[in-house]
Amino acid sequence: MGTLIMKFGGTSVGSAAAICATAQIVQAARPVWPQVVVVASALSGVTDLLLKGAQTAADGDAHTFRSIAQDLRAKHFSVLSDLIKPPEQASVARATVEVYVGEFESLCHAVNVLGEASPRALDAISSLGERLSVQLIAAQLKAIGVAAEPIEASELVVTDGHFQTANPIETLTRAKTRGRLLPLLAKGVTPVVTGFIGATQDGVITTLGRGGSDFSAAILGVALDADEVWIWTDVDGVMTTDPRIDPAAQTLSALTFREISELAYYGAKVLHPKTIRPVVERGIALWIKNTFNPKYPGTQIVRDNGHVTGRPIHGGVKAVAVIRGQTMITVEGRGMLGVPGVAARTFGAVARTHTSVSLISQASSEQSICFTVPDSLTSSVIAAVQEEFRRELADRDIDAVTALEQVVIVTVVGAGMRHTPGISGRVFGALGAERINIIAIAQGSSECSISLIVDQQDADAAVRAIHRLIVNP
Repeated sequence: MGTLIMKFGGTSVGSAAAICATAQIVQAARPVWPQVVVVASALSGVTDLLLKGAQTAADGDAHTFRSIAQDLRAKHFSVLSDLIKPPEQASVARATVEVYVGEFESLCHAVNVLGEASPRALDAISSLGERLSVQLIAAQLKAIGVAAEPIEASELVVTDGHFQTANPIETLTRAKTRGRLLPLLAKGVTPVVTGFIGATQDGVITTLGRGGSDFSAAILGVALDADEVWIWTDVDGVMTTDPRIDPAAQTLSALTFREISELAYYGAKVLHPKTIRPVVERGIALWIKNTFNPKYPGTQIVRDNGHVTGRPIHGGVKAVAVIRGQTMITVEGRGMLGVPGVAARTFGAVARTHTSVSLISQASSEQSICFTVPDSLTSSVIAAVQEEFRRELADRDIDAVTALEQVVIVTVVGAGMRHTPGISGRVFGALGAERINIIAIAQGSSECSISLIVDQQDADAAVRAIHRLIVNP
């Protein structure tokens, strides 16, 4: 075997015991894999604390961020005291934590003085969680005899300047990553790299978006021509649905890239959506595994070759996911009938607000178009669409641009659905039996997924009704 990228999420490094388990997993991989790179998230809950400090500081609160700084010290010092016993090593580690927490206080103080938390400032502040966690993980690896070095991904991942959701520049990232990491790997050192963050060409820290450590693992996997990427989380793999909604959820042994892409996009939290593309394009094997049950094989994500991969539990359907916090916006009017370009203008207006549309449902006549966006962006999107069609609204060619708030998208996924007649009918029948109203429907021609909009209060019941079709045919 060659190069393995192992990414550990927040729960995998959320305590001293979890970090010990993570270090043991890395240690066990070393005899099998000559080159191992670790990518780590912040300790669970830390990023939320950092962002809370920034937001309260921007709102004029000069006390909360200082209280949060104390909490951050206590949390990381507590983990250190359980991990590192030699006094001299503990002293060095505590000093490093103090530097980063001090940086947090200084940045929040600046935000408080300015009364504004810019995207650039938020990236600098939210990056501190990962910068802290890699210090602890590397220290524990060294303590059990694994040569390791903490690395900040700002030295490796070169991005554009789109703060909070930065995009990597592949050629520059590849050159910097290989230049920095290959010499370490050649010496048998395990780099422990901060997930989630990168830097512009000028060295300004950026972040890849929440959950971006998965994406970081894929970026490094591509840059290093890795053989496999393993995403370690707190579940046994990708499940047929969220077990918190239905305890009957089961772990899937395999999914295609297309199936996991649909699930990730529509609410399954096990994998960041952007992780998939760079990995599939290079043919790198991708696994989802459980830090707290490392002997379980997990879920393998495989190339979509047009055939059904992994036995669907029932009728071609593999999983059902839900994405919450959505608003359905409808553009409708009899004057739209047969008029070309209405859809293009609608989504052009939405694009100008930098909003990603989650779902689109449209009749071929274009008499009405409906789509969903996150609740928080509803007002800006409606304003943009109304401005785009200002003349048509005045002339009554378009009757209205309306919003239906507090809806969710429930998505049924399975590549085998296209080969199985009657899937849609069984899904709609299951929801009808529970008296759940379907507001809108969207289905691709490939039939890899069917997405339904239902009222927010019906979300869990809808998921359970569809999930019964999967596990209890």
